[in-house]
Amino acid sequence: MIPSIRQSAKRSVEVAERLVDVLDRNGTVLHTYPVTLEDDAGDEARYEAKALEAASHGQLVPDGELGGLTARMHVSRGGQLAPYGDDVAADSETKVGLEQAIRERAYLLWEQDGSQEGRAEEYWHRALDQHLRERAYLLWQQEGSPEGRADEYWRRIRDFEAY
Repeated sequence: MIPSIRQSAKRSVEVAERLVDVLDRNGTVLHTYPVTLEDDAGDEARYEAKALEAASHGQLVPDGELGGLTARMHVSRGGQLAPYGDDVAADSETKVGLEQAIRERAYLLWEQDGSQEGRAEEYWHRALDQHLRERAYLLWQQEGSPEGRADEYWRRIRDFEAY
């Protein structure tokens, strides 16, 4: 029997979100990121790696201190989800934050090109491409601008966004 479209949709990829704390060298929580992965399979290391990558893009610490950051799964104690005094935006490097940044950039590109109607998708893709390229370049710089490895950083950013 061939499954119906409705049955296939029910079997779509499960998306799981968990909170991950990013800590400095002293064990102080700098920020708690909501991390979403498709098909989490209980792999905490993937959540932690994504949170550390988000922290590097969010510029939580100076570039030279990035190597000292660690991550752990957040343990709720019934209180607020982010540590007290956390001044990093709640949507930093989340899907909502990314979409907002892309939306704003796409709108600016659209305005710069004379506000032509019917090309929203084209501007969305241009804005996304520019945003991802800037993030890849920033990551490349943060890791010492290694010669001949620019494509690696571009792939890493694309893979990060695909989670």
